[in-house]
Amino acid sequence: MNVLLFLIPIALLLGLFGLAAFVWSLRTGQFDDLDGAAARVLFDDDLPESER
Repeated sequence: MNVLLFLIPIALLLGLFGLAAFVWSLRTGQFDDLDGAAARVLFDDDLPESER
């Protein structure tokens, strides 16, 4: 039972840390354009016009 005195606060701190990281990612715009990065992989913008 003494282990619970350590595990419960650690679990709460880890949960708060995860929530803070999620809120930070929302505020900095990490989830603004989910489809853009997936589509951008398919474009070969680094090739010159003659090689396309």
